[in-house]
Amino acid sequence: APGRRGYSGSGAAEFLHRSIVPTMHYQKSLPRLPVPKLEDTIKRYLNAQKPLLNDEQFRKTEELAHAFEKGIGRELHEQLVAQDNQNKHTSYITGPWFDMYLKAREPLLLNFNPFMSFNPDPKPEYNDQLIRATNMTVSAIRFMKTFRAGYLEPEVFHLNPEKSDTEIFKKIIRFVPSSISWFGAYMVNAYPLDMSQYFRLFNSTRIPKHNKDELYTDEKAKHLLVLRNGNFYVFDVIDRDGNMLKPSEIQAHLKYILSDNSPAPAFPLGYLTSENRDTWALLRKNLLDNGNEEALQKVDSAMFCLSLDDFPIKDLVHLSHTMLHGDGANRWYDKSFSLIITKDGTAGVNFEHSWGDGVAVLRFQNEVFKDSTTTPAISPQSQPASVDSSRAVQKLDFKLNDALKAGITKAKQTFDATVESLSLNMIQFQEGGKELLKQKKVSPDAVAQLAFQMAFLRQYDQTVATYESCSTAAFKHGRTETIRPASVHTKKCSDAFVKGLSKHSTEELQNLIMECSKYHGRLTKEAAMGQGFDRHLFSLRCLALSKGLPLPQFYQDQAYARLNHNIISTSTLVSPAVQLGGFGPVVADGFGVGYQVQDDWIGCNVSSYPARNGKEYLQCIHKSLEDIFNVLKGKKIAS
Repeated sequence: APGRRGYSGSGAAEFLHRSIVPTMHYQKSLPRLPVPKLEDTIKRYLNAQKPLLNDEQFRKTEELAHAFEKGIGRELHEQLVAQDNQNKHTSYITGPWFDMYLKAREPLLLNFNPFMSFNPDPKPEYNDQLIRATNMTVSAIRFMKTFRAGYLEPEVFHLNPEKSDTEIFKKIIRFVPSSISWFGAYMVNAYPLDMSQYFRLFNSTRIPKHNKDELYTDEKAKHLLVLRNGNFYVFDVIDRDGNMLKPSEIQAHLKYILSDNSPAPAFPLGYLTSENRDTWALLRKNLLDNGNEEALQKVDSAMFCLSLDDFPIKDLVHLSHTMLHGDGANRWYDKSFSLIITKDGTAGVNFEHSWGDGVAVLRFQNEVFKDSTTTPAISPQSQPASVDSSRAVQKLDFKLNDALKAGITKAKQTFDATVESLSLNMIQFQEGGKELLKQKKVSPDAVAQLAFQMAFLRQYDQTVATYESCSTAAFKHGRTETIRPASVHTKKCSDAFVKGLSKHSTEELQNLIMECSKYHGRLTKEAAMGQGFDRHLFSLRCLALSKGLPLPQFYQDQAYARLNHNIISTSTLVSPAVQLGGFGPVVADGFGVGYQVQDDWIGCNVSSYPARNGKEYLQCIHKSLEDIFNVLKGKKIAS
């Protein structure tokens, strides 16, 4: 209803919705991320090491782990717990995790920034670059205004939506004080999630600094940054009363930018954000000293970055390349997120990872997709407002000296070489998905992860360190925890399928899959409840280093380094708004696997460098999924 959405003088809805429960209602009473018991962590660590080591290596690692648990590890653990008790406003992982991201000196490009692409608008005529850019920009501004006004529905994970996702529950819970509201939700099996990252979605950027970057947010800024053809444009989208510009005016300004035929700059500044962070920090200092402070301030404080690309999308592989890295000139990778829209109206988001995780970005994408497709601000018949865009839109000019020009040239060369070495491949397995797996009482995620293990064994004849990210947003300032999908169970099952088919009956193979599913389910539950081992061990290591202690032997073990050299790095998401997501490999000899298990199909998007063959890996994944599904259906499979 129009009244609920709050209309401004411009006649456009200013808000997505008005939640009767305030956005941050649960934040105060969220439970704290637990520090696991040290003995549990060591046990889980050794379970994860077992499939990766031979008996002799495992014995050595076990000795080091138990010595650590009884000695220096115990002291560090007690210090961590004491420190955590003194910082009840946050979580034990917050500091070390921000430091890990912000101190990393590798380029953001391919190493950290992931992408998620939107599904097309169901109405084909709305997938026009100008129309979609206008509608999505308006929806993004509505999201920002709804969030800042406290009207955005709190993010809640409902285990029993019939009871908790109801008007009556919301009417009651809003009167429960914030200090105990979480317990009210918990009583009806609903889990409110941490929303502390959301404020960094807008007007935010990561600023390169020597040794450690900084996150910068300026909520007072009212302008949008638009990149097209390597040129930078800004215009205000919020007026001085805090109201959104009329959609027809935003449309007019975007149309003006799309029809500007200024040549591409000879030295496109965007490439600098793909550079090594220390190199970029020095060049940025040079930019500031060379009279570009005001222009950079506009870039850093802009609400977000809208990148308009001048070409259509050929296929899904081209889509992945475009959203993951693009051409470097028309991107600003430091921005908290960039909304990228190509000539044919294909849209996606590329985001900087230090400030937040997929949960906040996915919520943003879901809301923007829903709002821009169900209540679009403009239609193909809409006329842009007759305003003087040449006055409202400012094209940013950067003054470059020889050192900056040389820096940009070098950044472009590095960018081109890096992107040239990246392969992206994908498959859609069409023979079944979530529905069939649930019918057979196996976990869909466990089956996907088992297929990744089986495929690697088939291709390279080994079991390697594998990472699956799991959100810990059910806790105050939670981030992520690692699920370690490679286990003795997946190894045994993969061996049976790849090397010993003739020795096993279909029923035995089914039982092996069941075992994997049960164990994976347990690991997932533990990780989501803050009971993994990776973040705990990582925090203890950070603590030792921050105290100036010599690095404990435990961390010098080759097996520890190997476990943290994640050759198979995986992440999953399923959303009505998202077509596919992906990211670069986290190590040179690794795979980056973005996947989604839908009702009746499974999609995989794999990135790799020359050290690995992603295309062949996907063929092996397909074969593995085929075999697993056939066995679950009771069919005998040919070796």
